[in-house]
Amino acid sequence: MRKAGEGAPVDADTVFQLASVSKPIASTVVSGAVGTEGWTAPVAPNVPGFALKDPWVTSHVTVADLFSHRSGLPDHAGDLLEDLGYDRSYILSHLRYEPLAPFRASYAYTNFGLTAAAQAVADEKGVPWEKLAADTLYKPAGMNSTSSRFEDFAKASDRAWGHVKVGGVWKAEFVRDPDAQSPAGGVSSSARDMATWLRLQLGDGKLDGRQIIGADALERTHWPEAVSSPPHAPAGRTGFYGLGWNVSYDDEGRLRLSHTGAFAEGAHTNVTMLPGEQLGIVVLTNASPVGVADAVALDFFDIAQTGKISRDWIPLVNALYEQEANAGVSKTDYAHPPSGAAPAKAAGTYAGTYASGYYGRAEVVAGADGALTLRLGPKPQSYRLTHYDGDTFSFVTAGENAVGRTGVTFAPDGKSFTVEYLNAEGLGTFTRG
Repeated sequence: MRKAGEGAPVDADTVFQLASVSKPIASTVVSGAVGTEGWTAPVAPNVPGFALKDPWVTSHVTVADLFSHRSGLPDHAGDLLEDLGYDRSYILSHLRYEPLAPFRASYAYTNFGLTAAAQAVADEKGVPWEKLAADTLYKPAGMNSTSSRFEDFAKASDRAWGHVKVGGVWKAEFVRDPDAQSPAGGVSSSARDMATWLRLQLGDGKLDGRQIIGADALERTHWPEAVSSPPHAPAGRTGFYGLGWNVSYDDEGRLRLSHTGAFAEGAHTNVTMLPGEQLGIVVLTNASPVGVADAVALDFFDIAQTGKISRDWIPLVNALYEQEANAGVSKTDYAHPPSGAAPAKAAGTYAGTYASGYYGRAEVVAGADGALTLRLGPKPQSYRLTHYDGDTFSFVTAGENAVGRTGVTFAPDGKSFTVEYLNAEGLGTFTRG
């Protein structure tokens, strides 16, 4: 159903959020906009304020580098800024603070790196990305229920609400607005429209006799560009990432293209294709990832190849999502202070205005009852601080990348504090202004 507790059924025209299945759609749009040669264009000249930490990398990083996640940016760089409410312009202009791994010799999945590349293409064409996507792909292909604007999804009368599991029950608790990373995760579409796009992919860019996207340009997106998963055993298989696609080869050596999309706040999608067999599937769901969308696709290809399902895929895939979700969870149990915990200083000692070059302004406010509240983001999000031990407090994180309770530790001199979950790349320290 579209929304738990309501009876409206899902049909072929129900609009779903695609999450990261937006990436191969974005690469289709870029192919149509720049052909085969535009992928090698540098990004920086076309995106105001965009830079990476190394000036040489800034001047050389291309659209293809960022679409294939080989720029050197850390994994999911910029995502936490989006959680705090910063817009695309702010996030792209602050990627310069992120430490870089070796350029074109390392792989790390980055929504906002890809977004910067797509933005560069749109800026060079002189139109917003959302319009470029519509004019290049959605309208010519007749994908009338597809959009790269959250507003269009939100106002659709036939749309699927995102669901998360609360106390063992699926509920429509959140509404995810992914406009900041629209090229990477902001597309919404229907089963009917996605089937049209799948036909275009399998038809070398052609639909019903009309060439929508150039065949050579589309094929360019199917090449392996970066090693995303090295083999971990002598007989292991290398995984690659192309231009918006996971690229691999099956036991018969056939090209296999795939991508999964997942919003912890309520979306799970999958597209998988064997272009040489003219076979593909798109799976759309409106629940946080528990393995179902990927399992349906894996079952489909099992049946196509052998006539039967080879295994129960859901536990295997779900375990991967659980592992990913738990990756950022603190090893400290902040909900249970240690015995003999040192007392905090007076609340006013910590109160004040602080700032981080990356995360912007922060404010610590002392209430009349002595409780502390931390305010973060451009439209401040408020988090009540709970004392843990000495100068360390905690709060419950929120947003797509929430990790449960995280620590906030004030320096002994009171001049700064560090937020644990914001500090993975050493950027989570705020200094008193």
